[in-house]
Amino acid sequence: MLFVVALIGGAAAPLAATAGLPPLFGGSMAAPRWAGLVLALAGIAVTLTAQSAMGASWRVGVDAAERTELVTDGLFAHVRNPVFTAMTCTAAGLVLMVPNLIAGLALVVLILAIELQVRVVEEPYLSGVHGSAYDAYTTRAGRFIPGIGRRAGTGA
Repeated sequence: MLFVVALIGGAAAPLAATAGLPPLFGGSMAAPRWAGLVLALAGIAVTLTAQSAMGASWRVGVDAAERTELVTDGLFAHVRNPVFTAMTCTAAGLVLMVPNLIAGLALVVLILAIELQVRVVEEPYLSGVHGSAYDAYTTRAGRFIPGIGRRAGTGA
């Protein structure tokens, strides 16, 4: 549900700006808006690339009965959740392009949705399905950023 709220907020932010909702900060905004466009486009491209790299393992949501292959190469060799990282970059780019309250709140809601999805749903599912292979993978790859969010090794 939080993902839906974030998507609606992301779509509503430019509409609200067009309707006159003031930006959160003033001044000349050309450079941040161009940087936001580049960041958003890069985020979209990486999202699609990471989704494609998952092949048959790509799905929306988690079905406890479904068994997919653990993808640990390419972008996934460095980051366990590159799709979510890229989605966050896209939303951050939107905040730079349309720096209003709605865009900012949409980014916050997206980050909250991703954290809950990853920590409460996906990580327990992957650990249960892939066991020690997933646990070993979490010691090598960061959760969202390379090197950050790796689990400590068990020594086994």
